[in-house]
Amino acid sequence: MVAVVGGLGAAVFWAISNLSSARSTRMIGAASVLSWVMVVGLALNIGAIAVTRAPIDVDAHSLMWMAMAGFGNALGLLLLLGALSLGKVGPATSITSTEGAVAATFSVLAGEQLPALAYVALLVIVVGVLILTASASASASVPGHVGRGGRAAGLAVGAALLSGLSIFATGHISGDVPLVWVVLPPRIVGVVVLALPLALTGRLRLTLGATPFIALTGAAEIAGWLSYTLGARESIAIAAVLASLFAATATLGAFLLFGERLARRQAIGIAVVAAGVAALAAVSA
Repeated sequence: MVAVVGGLGAAVFWAISNLSSARSTRMIGAASVLSWVMVVGLALNIGAIAVTRAPIDVDAHSLMWMAMAGFGNALGLLLLLGALSLGKVGPATSITSTEGAVAATFSVLAGEQLPALAYVALLVIVVGVLILTASASASASVPGHVGRGGRAAGLAVGAALLSGLSIFATGHISGDVPLVWVVLPPRIVGVVVLALPLALTGRLRLTLGATPFIALTGAAEIAGWLSYTLGARESIAIAAVLASLFAATATLGAFLLFGERLARRQAIGIAVVAAGVAALAAVSA
């Protein structure tokens, strides 16, 4: 049950992060938002380490997995930015949200064992996510941009694979390293690879209006990673798939908070996801 609670907690926090970043992205652009989110997350992460004084004693094996988590996350974000620069936001973010299924696949291939009914429930959830993805992609398509759309989709697939690898690597070391240290590498690499180059080239933007949304996004992002990491200590596959529901949760949140209309397929996708989550919770109880 810890994996279910941790995964769902991550989905909620990451949905909050997505809803908040949607506002700031319109003000300063996706690259600057992602950069500042990494900066805020790094500051909070370092603060948590200082407050908890969590000791760390890692070997070369753990350092390799931490590096994999950091670079997978940063490179995945860079590919997502490339996809967003070529195509629509809906298809790119929807494809990237399958990162949880990718991480679960890595985990199963690495030998994680689950009850047979848990696999069925996870499959139902993935189907629901795919329905939501198809709905978002269809509503966000742009006629006459097939070539650009194809390249954007390819970059988004790469982002999903790398982000899924990062999620798997994070979960893999979640039981060996304190939580506040596990989530640190992606923040460090994100600042070095993304935020620092933008700052040095004078392209890192920030406005007073975007600041509170960026602060909320960064805090929710780091809280989501902590929640996922806690759940991954019990089951990487379950926590990863449930965490990937952030897109569905954000869609539902936009409907409830902002009155955004739900398409029929989106409503069906959310219902399928809810059924899968309920079944998974019952199996994991």
